[in-house]
Amino acid sequence: MIEPRDIDLNLLVVFQEVFQERQISSVARRLGLSQPAVSNALARLRRSFGDELFVRTAQGMQPTPLAEQLAEPVATALQHVSRALNQQDRFAPQHSERHFTIAMTDVGEVYFMPALIEACGRTAPGIRISTVRASSIDLKNEMEAGRVDLAIGAFDNVSGALYQRRLFRQGYVSIFRLGHPLDGRDEISLKDFLAAGHLMVSSLESPYDRINQNLEKAGVLPHVRFRVPHFTAVPYIVSSTDLVVTVPRKLAESAAGPFGLRYVKPPLRLPSLQTNVFWHRRYNQDEGNQWLRGFIASHFAE
Repeated sequence: MIEPRDIDLNLLVVFQEVFQERQISSVARRLGLSQPAVSNALARLRRSFGDELFVRTAQGMQPTPLAEQLAEPVATALQHVSRALNQQDRFAPQHSERHFTIAMTDVGEVYFMPALIEACGRTAPGIRISTVRASSIDLKNEMEAGRVDLAIGAFDNVSGALYQRRLFRQGYVSIFRLGHPLDGRDEISLKDFLAAGHLMVSSLESPYDRINQNLEKAGVLPHVRFRVPHFTAVPYIVSSTDLVVTVPRKLAESAAGPFGLRYVKPPLRLPSLQTNVFWHRRYNQDEGNQWLRGFIASHFAE
């Protein structure tokens, strides 16, 4: 059994960096060490644990099963040590210049980012927020490494390492321009709905990809004249054409005013979406992460 007194704490810092970066040269630059010094630290770690820990491959230094098991406990332990050494360094949003990264879908950016930017400008003017496309990354790995702070969306099958909090549920609505032949009706019959020309968002992002299956069952696909891969172009297209498109309600609410659109409940049985905010359990006690997810919940939770 390895006792804390048997290992140099700096070796665990090297372990965490190698696990995240997977490149000796990158770790050396980040820690201000030479590459031989990092290699020597790895050799000491290997002797201490009796395991290779990291194996050089074409994709970089890949962790062994033991290293995978050690990664989260070591990261959590180092976080606690850092917090203990910096008790006086409390997170103050009104003075902080911290940079947060949030993973979302394109439709999430349309709904969340304008309100977030305005709210941060009032209460946390130094905070910086970047977004990344949730479908293009491995959420668990990126959030575990701290490269992504939160994820917002209606994501399914997320890792058990991610905590979550519900923000809201929403249904789907169909939008079209003011003055469209369907305008002026509170309800639309299935016959008139199918007779209209439709735009379809062929999104591959879960769970929006499944909505097209429901539209196909309802008989909409033969009436689809145009397709786009993302939601962001939708308001521009339907505002200047006679096309109808079925989208999440929050997107319709955001786009209706600026683009002169109207939305109604479609004459179809479609599933609702539950949008949550997700964070990695490693950062559950991080004050900045706590503030950001509370800030988002206070502005968007229903």
